[in-house]
Formats: sequence, structure tokens, C-alpha cells
Amino acid sequence: MSWFKREDNEIVNDSEKTVRTEGLWIRCPDCGKILFKAELEANQHVCWHCGHHFRIDARTRIENLLEPGYELVDLELRSTDPLNFTDLKPYKRRLAEAQTKTGLNDAIVNAIGQLGPHSVVLSVMEYAFIGGSMGAVVGETIARAVDRSLATRHPLIIIAASGGARMMEGIASLMQLAKISAGLARMDDAKIPYISVMTDPTTGGVTASFAMLGDLNIAEPGALIGFAGPRVIEQTIRQKLPEGFQRSEFLLEHGFLDAIVSRKEMKDYLSQTLSWMGA
Repeated sequence: MSWFKREDNEIVNDSEKTVRTEGLWIRCPDCGKILFKAELEANQHVCWHCGHHFRIDARTRIENLLEPGYELVDLELRSTDPLNFTDLKPYKRRLAEAQTKTGLNDAIVNAIGQLGPHSVVLSVMEYAFIGGSMGAVVGETIARAVDRSLATRHPLIIIAASGGARMMEGIASLMQLAKISAGLARMDDAKIPYISVMTDPTTGGVTASFAMLGDLNIAEPGALIGFAGPRVIEQTIRQKLPEGFQRSEFLLEHGFLDAIVSRKEMKDYLSQTLSWMGA
């Protein structure tokens, strides 16, 4: 037998011994470091090298902020597609796909529970549902959160993550800006605290309405916050925008925000804030 003769032996993978690594790692878009997903989740989806805040879903945000035993409410509302709208695909199909993807009826979740020692009403937007866009269902859900706060005198916290108004619902989506703003004005008259928390991204009609109407407006680090996107603004004014324009740090420096709070400190910060606000 030759020493250099290759034997035709088939290599067979043993499924019990195969280690699967697909999907276990993720690259940080800011610093480029490779992160182990399990460790990232344990760190509340914040890169421990550079502090980049990854986007997270509404349910995870609620779990991070409220004590065990909270209740999800107002989940039964569903869009009726008032305009029978179709662009690249029917709006009804977009809704069905988003509902299957997220397990939600629309781009928001209301919850009631305890944030530290404080009873609160929490309304959290879901960006994975058609870009967190605000249609009639999102508007009505937030309006119901406002009504709960007025009825119980519990503080309201809204966590925004949205591309703006949902134009597939036309004027019905734009009416939500005034509807929610009017409800928040009633809360202001009743001296009930409302805190707005802006995450990446918070843009369009959401920024133009409730996201900027908080008694306290705070944001996560590095969040994109504004009405129109930077590219649209550059094309309109035909000028190059400053570095970091519309990011949390830029907006805080120019008086657009009251504070920037990291995700890991958000719960304690909100609890302390509600205490000095008299909640």
C-alpha cells in the first residue's frame, strides 16, 4: 500500500456532535467588535465595548422597566384599512405580515404595573411593525393610555420608536397627532406627570406630536430624533449637515432634550424622576 494513496472514504457529519454557531454572534455597527448574542442580551442589548444601543422589541422594554406581575392591556385593536390602500403590495397584506412577524396586532403595547415603588401606565412602540408607524390603532391605543392615567392619576410613560405617521391610512393617521396632543393637554391640566422616552429612531409625526410634549423629554444614547431625515434636509437646504446632526447628543447640546440616559440606568432614573415629580 502506498503511503501517498488517498483512500476514498466518505466523511459523514454526526448531527449529535456538530456544533452550530449560526446566529450566535453579531457585529456591533459602531465599533465593529464581534459580540456573543447571549452576553449582549444579558447586557440589555448594549455593546460593552462602545455603548452602542441595539434596537429592542416592545415586550423586552416592558420587561426591563416594570416589576414582575405587570399587565398588558388594549391589545385587541386592529386596523381596518380605511382607504383599502395598495402600493407595492396591499396594505392588508403588510398588516398580516407584520402581525405574523411580531405577534402583535399593531405597532404599540400598553402595560400597567409598578416601576420601582410607582404605579405607572406604560405605552411602548414596536419598530418592527411597519417601522413603528402611527396609524389609527396606535393613536387610539395611546389615547387609551392617557385615559387610564387620567382615571387613576398614575404617571404616563411613552417610549417612542417610530418612522412617523402611517401614510397608508392617510388623513386618519395624521389626525392622531392632534388626538393624542389634546389628551396630553388634559393630563397637563390635571397635573399628572408624563415622561417621553425617545429611542432610535423617533421621527416624523411622532416627533411632531407626543414625543416632544413630555414634562420630561429624555432619550437613549445615539438615537436618531427629528422630523425629516438628514438626507431630506440636506437635499432641501443644499448644505452639508453637522456631524451627529439629529442624534441624542447633538439635540441635548442644543436644548432639544432634557437628558440622555443609558438603557441600563433607565429604570432607576425614571423611578427617581417620578419621586421628585411627586408621583
